Amino acid sequence: MILLELFCTFLIIGLFTFGGGYSMIALIQDEVVTHHGWLTGQEFADILAISQITPGPVGINTATYAGYSAVLAEGYPEWMAVAGAVVASLAVLILPLTLILVVGRWLLKHKDQAPFDIIFKVLRLTVIGLIAAAALSLMPTAFSPTPTGTVTLFNFPFSIFNLLIFAAVFLLSLRRRVSPILLIVLSGAAGLVLYGL
Repeated sequence: MILLELFCTFLIIGLFTFGGGYSMIALIQDEVVTHHGWLTGQEFADILAISQITPGPVGINTATYAGYSAVLAEGYPEWMAVAGAVVASLAVLILPLTLILVVGRWLLKHKDQAPFDIIFKVLRLTVIGLIAAAALSLMPTAFSPTPTGTVTLFNFPFSIFNLLIFAAVFLLSLRRRVSPILLIVLSGAAGLVLYGL
């Protein structure tokens, strides 16, 4: 049954995710796109975009939307898709929350000891690698032309505009005075103008 598969899949993702929501994205993408085939790469990129602009942690939002979309993709009714969203969200939270409650105080007490210091340094590097892997795996989808391959608007493929929007947001985000909310709104407006017209 799809709900049991979702529960087991997101339980494992929750168990092996260190470093927060962005490090979780690569694991979720591997499971729902590559391993199970519940979603396409484009659908996952859309889910990730929605997850980043909605309130809440990006990892939990991605799990919620992925659970919902996976159940719909398997042909189940919408009420069951809502159950899939709840199951995926709870499954990804259960083990990390339990681990923090049970082991958290002990880890904080011993975190400065040599073995734990080495472990945490390695985990930090792992998190950077997972985030980079998620970003790199989404790049082909993000910079590709529209799914229909339409070439319009000054006869350039939209991938050039995607690259320009990315570069502008990247450069503006390096400046600490530019609000991330403003960058999201401006990117959405640019997308609406370029793709909606």
